[in-house]
Amino acid sequence: MALKLSLKPDEKLVINGAVIANADRRATLIVHNKASILREKDIMQEEDVDTPVKRIYFPIMLMYMDADQTGRYYDEFVMRMTEFMSAITTPDAIETCVKISRDVMEKNYYRALINCKKLLAFEKERLAT
Repeated sequence: MALKLSLKPDEKLVINGAVIANADRRATLIVHNKASILREKDIMQEEDVDTPVKRIYFPIMLMYMDADQTGRYYDEFVMRMTEFMSAITTPDAIETCVKISRDVMEKNYYRALINCKKLLAFEKERLAT
């Protein structure tokens, strides 16, 4: 099944490690095979990794984008997830952490990133209070 992506003007995305930038008009791309794709809004830069959940998201993102180095990023993920789970007590957050960990173990990195976004929202809410 093909993936249809609608890109806004000047929007960027990464496909299998290659940065693709759209020009000045809307565009549509159709990807016909399996590929690691992240839109600009889902890409985190290393200098933006400044909270516990972002320290979990970042190595998952790297595992998704750089399949040759997953072992290196996996160790960082495990360390950060262990730290985070030892500091929280909210059942929903713990359940989300378990889902993320399961996704990572099954190499479903994109789904892990989606679940990690839920954890980012939880963290943002907690840090705001």
